[in-house]
Amino acid sequence: MAMDRVDTLELDDFAGVSGRAELVDPFGRAISYLRVSVTDRCDFRCAYCMAENMSFLPKAEILSLEELDRLCSAFVARGVRKLRLTGGEPLVRREIMTLFGSLSRHLRSGHLDELTLTTNGSQLAKYAADLKAAGVKRINVSLDTLDPDKFRAITRWGSLDRVLEGIDAAQAAGLKVKINTVALRGFNEDEFPSLVEWAHGRGMDLTLIEVMPLGEIGEGGRLDQYLPLSMVRAWLAERFSLSDIDYRTGGPARYVRVAETGGRLGFITPLTHNFCESCNRVRVTCTGTLYMCLGQADSADLRKPLRASEGNDLLYAAIDEAIGRKPKGHDFIIDRRHQRPALSRHMSVTGG
Repeated sequence: MAMDRVDTLELDDFAGVSGRAELVDPFGRAISYLRVSVTDRCDFRCAYCMAENMSFLPKAEILSLEELDRLCSAFVARGVRKLRLTGGEPLVRREIMTLFGSLSRHLRSGHLDELTLTTNGSQLAKYAADLKAAGVKRINVSLDTLDPDKFRAITRWGSLDRVLEGIDAAQAAGLKVKINTVALRGFNEDEFPSLVEWAHGRGMDLTLIEVMPLGEIGEGGRLDQYLPLSMVRAWLAERFSLSDIDYRTGGPARYVRVAETGGRLGFITPLTHNFCESCNRVRVTCTGTLYMCLGQADSADLRKPLRASEGNDLLYAAIDEAIGRKPKGHDFIIDRRHQRPALSRHMSVTGG
């Protein structure tokens, strides 16, 4: 579908947007945040995210950039105010800036509050200025260690220097950067204080994330990786003065202020303390599969109605039916009795 056809559909949708109900799940939670995976491919093979020898999807199953635009626009027409593009690694998708440029029209029209992405940083030096020009104001960069050898080990293929160059380019372009760090037992727990000081010293927030039980990852298991953030916070409180603050970015992180650095430190705790009661998010994969909950297997096929008609009535009907099945919460468990992943799909498939 040509982009001018997308624009025509958008005008039709937004002309009647006031007559369309916003998306509200069975528990009264308004769905205002959509995370969309634009590719299952990545130039890293992070050990907690995917197996080293991954089998990727055939091109015919992947939504085109035009289809992704149309799908995102349908959600925006139904009340989504925040849109995050993820992967895999979103910036390895060919011609990805075309999609950012097209979706930026919703920022200009006022229908969308924020367009952003989560990235491993490997391609930021190339795309940072273009992202800023497309209306992106802030990004999340996944970075689990500042040790080059450990970085190579955890990403299997990655270069720390290249990521740091990307962060430099992003800040030079005027993008606000937040660092996401997965807490991994036996790998990076000794680095958390230095990561806090490094990130805050550069004016970046840092968010620590508990490892999630998604997908087989090869040797080792989730229990070996799992590090409760309640324990991490207690450790950090011995080094820093932490105070809870009422700061939100639309996602699940809960933040504290670090007195010694003046910066913000976030905790995402799907296992030790889940955030389901306030969940305002749904995820769509690069194949058009809608997951109403990251920690549940239930899903809805949006690719079929998307490709069945040039209008969006079938798509809206499929979205409504799916949101009506959004569960109250997830079923993530990691303990000695549950060493297999809660779900077989990898995080790179669901999207960030």
